[in-house]
Amino acid sequence: MGKRTIIPFGPQHPVLPEPVHLDLVLEDEIVVAAIPQIGFVHRGLEKLVEKRDYNQFMYVAERICGICSFGHSLGYAQTIEALMDVEIPKRAEYLRVIWHELSRIHSHLLWLGLVADGFGYESLFMHTWRLRERVLDIFEKTTGGRVIFSACTVGGVVHDIENSELSGIVAVLDGLASEYAELSGAFLKDTSVNNRLVGVGVLTKEQAYDLSAVGPFGRASGLPYDIRSIGYGGYADLANFVPVTSPAGDSYARCEVRVKEVLASIEIIKELVAKIPAGEIAVAVKGAPAAGSQVVSRLEQPRGEAFYYAKGNGTKFLDRFRVRTPTSINIPGMVTALAGCQLADVPMIVLTIDPCISCTER
Repeated sequence: MGKRTIIPFGPQHPVLPEPVHLDLVLEDEIVVAAIPQIGFVHRGLEKLVEKRDYNQFMYVAERICGICSFGHSLGYAQTIEALMDVEIPKRAEYLRVIWHELSRIHSHLLWLGLVADGFGYESLFMHTWRLRERVLDIFEKTTGGRVIFSACTVGGVVHDIENSELSGIVAVLDGLASEYAELSGAFLKDTSVNNRLVGVGVLTKEQAYDLSAVGPFGRASGLPYDIRSIGYGGYADLANFVPVTSPAGDSYARCEVRVKEVLASIEIIKELVAKIPAGEIAVAVKGAPAAGSQVVSRLEQPRGEAFYYAKGNGTKFLDRFRVRTPTSINIPGMVTALAGCQLADVPMIVLTIDPCISCTER
């Protein structure tokens, strides 16, 4: 056994958008262990349920994460609706899924841009984020906001989208898909990219299963696990939803899954736009969650399954609210994927797993 050295990695690093710190145990240039540390941005958001009623807390919940903001407001809303036995209008369910899939496209394009930047492909980075801007423009046009847009409410959604405007969104996404197909070739076929990603940071299917990896991280190891498959909300009306998977489990597979999920999200939006029913977009919700009532709810965020728990106490203030984000459950898999890699590959492996530490710490 060679001499072991411990190298600190993070919490600030040029390729990492989030503050994660790893103590890397090295033998020469090989990582034999990675010890994660988080806790740099704890905000105590869940404690605020004692100070904000369940309607006001909606605005706190969507600030759990700046990238997955709509998803967290949706997860919180469906948790409170389950707690109070509220059934929302069908049109609201469809609109929620359309915004949520747009958020997934926005998140994946943001991530692809960061990967391109990590490779030093500045032009590819800017073209990827140029496409992302079109999604943010759709958010702004339909809600008035670009990242945090407060479209969800307990009982439905705040904004409706006219059918003519939905057709316009489909036209924008068709144009985006055409340009995106050319860009995605640079991520999947470029020799330099392949040399940096293929066979690097492998997490096998068995390891992914044992460590409960979720989202694109788990699906890139061949696990067909996607909460959208259970058909919650508008997803129940999809004709044939099949999760995007890849069997290799390496950094390239994680990139491949996210690239293909962008196109899958566009198809989901187009199908729901064609099927969306007319009608109300929200129902009035009165009263408060019953004392002792509790419920759990799950949602497929861009990074994987998010888990929400709420408990009522008979007032408009929740007794407890907890969130488990995808990154929380993916950290053991990330540490496993790093074991045995070259020190120089660590930034790219961590980037392909796409951890959201701010989201995790709250």
